[in-house]
Amino acid sequence: MTDTKKLQAQIDELEMKQAFQEQTIDELNQALTKQQFLIDEMQVQLKFMVGKVKGMQTSNMADESEETPPPHY
Repeated sequence: MTDTKKLQAQIDELEMKQAFQEQTIDELNQALTKQQFLIDEMQVQLKFMVGKVKGMQTSNMADESEETPPPHY
């Protein structure tokens, strides 16, 4: 193989690797975008659930002054 053919083969191989890397980057970008969307959805759901739990705690709990003392007093 002549030097020119070797160089052309190396260039072809590098171009092929670059094409695969571009495809991989695109796939990773799509996965990252999807994951970020899911994280955003979960954050909204978590805020909603925290609000519900806080609402349940305040509505179901009596003030300390309203509580009857335990039987051993």
